[in-house]
Amino acid sequence: MELKMMIDCLSDIGVDNEYKEMAKRFLESGQKSELIGYLKRCRCTLMDEMHESQRKVDRMDYLIRWAEKEAIK
Repeated sequence: MELKMMIDCLSDIGVDNEYKEMAKRFLESGQKSELIGYLKRCRCTLMDEMHESQRKVDRMDYLIRWAEKEAIK
């Protein structure tokens, strides 16, 4: 993978400069397995954030349904 493309992708995702620099070092030094492991850890972090956002949406949906039921009474 071209370095610029990888950095652009990480930027699009919202990865901060420290993480981009670490990925860049792994790629430039040819440490492919370390890069893959690092990217997988970054993915796990994003998944955790997504799950937390989903929990918040679920709570909001609950409040909306509750408010709608109260409005009908």
